[in-house]
Amino acid sequence: MSAVLSMPAVHSPPVAFPAATVFETSTALPAPAFDGSAALPAPVFEGSAAPQAAALGASGAPSGADPLSAGLQTIGSPQLWGISVAVLVLLLALDFVLTRRPHEVRMREAVAWSVFYLALPLLFGVYLWMAFGSAQAVEFFTGYVVEKSLSVDNLFVFMLLLAAFAVPTALAQRVLLYGIIGALVLRAIFIALGAAVLQSGTWAFLLFGAILIFTAVKIIREALSDKEQHVDVSSMRAVRLVRRFMPVTDDYRGSRLVVHENGRRALTPLALAIVAVFATDIVFAVDSVPAVYGVTEDPFIVFATNAFALLGLRALYFVLLGVLAKLRHLNHGLGVILAFIGVKLVLHWAHGVWTWVPEVPTPLSLGVIVVVLAVVTLTSVHANRRDARLSSPDEHESHS
Repeated sequence: MSAVLSMPAVHSPPVAFPAATVFETSTALPAPAFDGSAALPAPVFEGSAAPQAAALGASGAPSGADPLSAGLQTIGSPQLWGISVAVLVLLLALDFVLTRRPHEVRMREAVAWSVFYLALPLLFGVYLWMAFGSAQAVEFFTGYVVEKSLSVDNLFVFMLLLAAFAVPTALAQRVLLYGIIGALVLRAIFIALGAAVLQSGTWAFLLFGAILIFTAVKIIREALSDKEQHVDVSSMRAVRLVRRFMPVTDDYRGSRLVVHENGRRALTPLALAIVAVFATDIVFAVDSVPAVYGVTEDPFIVFATNAFALLGLRALYFVLLGVLAKLRHLNHGLGVILAFIGVKLVLHWAHGVWTWVPEVPTPLSLGVIVVVLAVVTLTSVHANRRDARLSSPDEHESHS
């Protein structure tokens, strides 16, 4: 998104693009760009493997046309959307088959599936690079890193929910799978709404930026308070609403969600845990979708980053189960990342109004995000080692 420079409409012969490369979501004629903007040539990404990358901006829009006034441009043709959704459904069906029989997930199994779900986005990014150019590939990888980092925070909340509901270890992966499916549906809805808002005008970037900055301040304030995170499931509105209309059994009944008890249907605690996960998915969707739109304006790339980041959560949960609590500075880093992307969106909006306002290139965004995640990981490790050293003398004295 950030590689596109705002410029007035230029009366020049139309450029022919391959039909399978760019799918225009709007057939409206491009409107004039902001007055006073200087006509500049569209940047060309070196090393692009596709000839059309030179004629496309970071959002996939043809050079010389404002991507919003001409309608959102996307690489997502109907064929590409169809194939992507079909593969997504197949992977989810495979997960359902794997979790049909409840069992405790061993570390070797979790690591193997995590590697598999990490290889998929890497291969998809290489495909984007070869088919559409480096700009789209860099946007995808940047958005994926953003979504994956936010997903780790999701996992920490899921861990608290599973503990609060005392979900048996063998059933944890089924709860996570339902949560992932719910998150995918919610993200798809929010992505479609976000695309519609972006088409309505550049003010949407200002709105998304404000949402992310507000969320970042809230996250950082909570992280600096050093309060231990906990989940009170009895106070969750979704849980109270379900309890009001449906009775809930006192114990788990395997992987069953609904049972017959005393002549009427009743929910199991497993169903209640899934409802709680769905409720938290809504909150996460409000933050994550604007964050990726801060990296790219292409709805297909936004959807792809969300889908790939969510698919591997089930396996990643069991890999990071013992590590999540030790990443004590993760929320600090996520707050910084969301604030950075929020400022990036505000600058993008301001650049459309005043062309002298600089924009943040997508490769720079990727670098900042990776550095922030590396720093908070190192500081978390250092803090854990420091606490271990401080506590060891006390333990030695108590034993003596």
